[in-house]
Amino acid sequence: MLFLSEKDIKEAVTMKDVIDAIDATYDVYESGNFQMPQRMQVKEGDNTLLLMPCFTGDAIGTKLVTIFPNNQTLPTLHGIVVLNDSETGDIKGILNGSFLTGMRTGAIGGSGVRHLAKHDASSLAIVGTGVQGLYQAIAACTERSIREIYLFNRSPEKIAAFTKSLQEWIGTDVFIHESDSVEEAVKEAEIVITATTSKQPVLPDNPELLKNKLVIGVGSFQPTMREFPESLYKVADQVMVDTEHAIEESGDIATPAEEGWIDRGSIMTMSEQISKKSAGVAEAGKTVVLKTTGMALFDVVVANLIYQKAKEKGAGTELTM
Repeated sequence: MLFLSEKDIKEAVTMKDVIDAIDATYDVYESGNFQMPQRMQVKEGDNTLLLMPCFTGDAIGTKLVTIFPNNQTLPTLHGIVVLNDSETGDIKGILNGSFLTGMRTGAIGGSGVRHLAKHDASSLAIVGTGVQGLYQAIAACTERSIREIYLFNRSPEKIAAFTKSLQEWIGTDVFIHESDSVEEAVKEAEIVITATTSKQPVLPDNPELLKNKLVIGVGSFQPTMREFPESLYKVADQVMVDTEHAIEESGDIATPAEEGWIDRGSIMTMSEQISKKSAGVAEAGKTVVLKTTGMALFDVVVANLIYQKAKEKGAGTELTM
């Protein structure tokens, strides 16, 4: 079996490769040619253990993830992905699940930017400058010629390290602004991405600051979590999700549906959008909301791509049982 570390994965694939894999995953999702139970969540206080298995025609993938949001010196997310052969069940690979999760979740946002953002969008706001905020920024810059990035974090002392890491990926030609408030961060941005585990909305409850933007939420993955305020749904022309599970899993969709802020029947999945090959719905000054909670199908398709690319490039370490 092949072990793939963060370094190996970086050697094997680019962010654009992973965004392409996300788009391919949506095709599989729309076809229904996979088996994927809803992910198991085990909670202990604020901490969560996730088990995410999936079976496709090409591979079997299982991700084991812990999310400890109160970690101070360690990352909040740790995980591994085990990749099995779909014909024999043989273990093909073991991958760094933390880095894979970061890349694939960033790429989900990147796919959203690819299909939903204005073609000439050049300004981005990131609310939440943790690890996931980093990959979201990288993916957005991969899909659009971003010139201005506005950052906001409730712990502003973390922004300097975030900026340094981001510049290592995208270079120093993009202007990166440290915002004193979330209102300041989103005001000028055409694309707004939230990447927090907040239980209270992190965006301003001001419709004038949220109009005519693509707003992507990647942080809330439980019914008790919310990043979006009520006013966002009042101005939204379209609400989209990465999977139908997101409607129940995330408080950013479940609560608005229960409260009547949005019509559940009007919610569209990204797989529907991509399968129709329709023009980006944010083209004509519209407000579009994309909420993602992720799914195991993303992990297995991306992991299999990384495995194949790594084999081609001779990356990784061969292990024996």
